[in-house]
Amino acid sequence: MAARERGSTTIADRVVAKIAAQAAREAIHVVPAGGTAPQASVTVHHEVAHVHVSLELDYPSDIGEQCGAVRHRVVERVKALAGMDVPEVAVLVERLHSAHSRRAAQGRIR
Repeated sequence: MAARERGSTTIADRVVAKIAAQAAREAIHVVPAGGTAPQASVTVHHEVAHVHVSLELDYPSDIGEQCGAVRHRVVERVKALAGMDVPEVAVLVERLHSAHSRRAAQGRIR
């Protein structure tokens, strides 16, 4: 029986969003102290995923490089795990966490 005749598997948008959020975490390696884990929203249409990721980053750092790493990792993981193309990943940096503010939150500023 041909694959077309057997039917197809549909992967829910929320599952693809979880894959994308995990991929973003992998790309930035850690969640900044006091920050929140990356969040993703996804719209799937004809096996093509449109992804939006929001995250917080440490600063100073190369923000462009980190966003590029997130985009690359999301595309790679969604393709590998869900079999979907991702033509673009919109990355929203919601907050930057400086080393100074991290120390202040931990009570180390004198």
